[in-house]
Amino acid sequence: MTVVSTSTVNDCASVRDYLIEALRLDLIGPRTGDEALQHERLPSAPSRWYLTGFLAPTGAPDAQRAQDAEEELDEPSEPTQGGDDASAPERGSGKRAFLPSSMGLSFLVDASAMRLDIALSWGDYAPNEDPAGDAGNQRDEPGDEPAAGPGQHRFAPWVRRPRAETLYVDLASIGVGTPVRFDVPASGGLEFVCLVRETQVRGVEGNLDARAVSLFVVNRRAATEDDDLQDTAFAFQVEMSVVADRPFVPRYDPRGLDSDDWDERLADLHYRDAAEYAVGHNASTRAETADGECRRVLTEWMPLAAVERVEPSHIPDVEFGMEALGALNDAADVKRSLNPLVHAYRDWIEGQREGAQTFSGGRREVADELVGRAARAADRIQAGIDLLDDPDLLEAFRIANRAMAAAARRRRAQEKGSAPAAVVPPEWHPFQLAYILMNLRGI
Repeated sequence: MTVVSTSTVNDCASVRDYLIEALRLDLIGPRTGDEALQHERLPSAPSRWYLTGFLAPTGAPDAQRAQDAEEELDEPSEPTQGGDDASAPERGSGKRAFLPSSMGLSFLVDASAMRLDIALSWGDYAPNEDPAGDAGNQRDEPGDEPAAGPGQHRFAPWVRRPRAETLYVDLASIGVGTPVRFDVPASGGLEFVCLVRETQVRGVEGNLDARAVSLFVVNRRAATEDDDLQDTAFAFQVEMSVVADRPFVPRYDPRGLDSDDWDERLADLHYRDAAEYAVGHNASTRAETADGECRRVLTEWMPLAAVERVEPSHIPDVEFGMEALGALNDAADVKRSLNPLVHAYRDWIEGQREGAQTFSGGRREVADELVGRAARAADRIQAGIDLLDDPDLLEAFRIANRAMAAAARRRRAQEKGSAPAAVVPPEWHPFQLAYILMNLRGI
């Protein structure tokens, strides 16, 4: 396993980044920015060391291009009793999975785009044939010399050689519908393919004329007949970066524009700003945006997705404390403590109502429906507060809050190993309190 520096791991975000980086290095290997690992040495063939990120030659025999679906998993030296490992593992699918020989991406550009600058990077591996000169780089301890077998040479670690080339594509000279092929310089047989097609992009205001561009890297290297040396013809950690002289054309999901399905129409409104700038072929993609424009897209073997944290807004003058709500004196105290919640909600609804005026067509209908539903929810919250004018209902409300506060204190005290009295008084989440008030009519 590749070791990652832990000097910057000092908070939750750093721990997450550390784990992601360690996983990428373990599954794919080093990329251009990993300076310390550019010339790494592996004790076995890289196709057995890494899981993905490499391209096999197109002309390689099936024995080299096919992953062994029947490869047995490592079994424990001693059988375990009573655990999940006691049973025999299930046999994998008998279907043969072939390693890819090409990877790339597709994107959209408008008619004014003229030039694409492409940066390719990859790693070539070869066994070190001079064991005496590289003895200090062996990962195995002296005397632990493994028997030579497929993908592994005795006394010969596999040494990485980083490679990178830059190319450019003149879109004005590329014919539409005809693939253009040319060799990647000094790559030993890697081929670059470009295909341009005319297309249209559907949007809210109609169709937009655009050009769809597909770029591929294909491994055309001559395969070796020696299975032990097959990885010398492979290309590892292949990455492609494309920069355009004009912003890439965003592509939005048009399914909800004319759909009768409520979920699709709702998703169309919520994700109207979520654009796709590129799609990958045998890999995923990543887009870099700035000031609302995208001018660079990249291939990505291990895609990531950021999920934004959602926190409620601060609502002043509203009482959320369970124990405080359990000690309300009368109806006037209830209204003073809870009515600001409804007022703030109605102010927010009015802002959304004004924002809905900017939409048109089906999106306007969905927005108006959502605003109407929110207004009805505000009415239900207010109705729940008004019900607390009844002394019996108010007493039930107080008892319920005191019971929930006591249970929360005990639970948190157990988690922290302290006395319940030392726990910070528990509070309702704004959504929870609103939900309770909305449903007081049904109690």
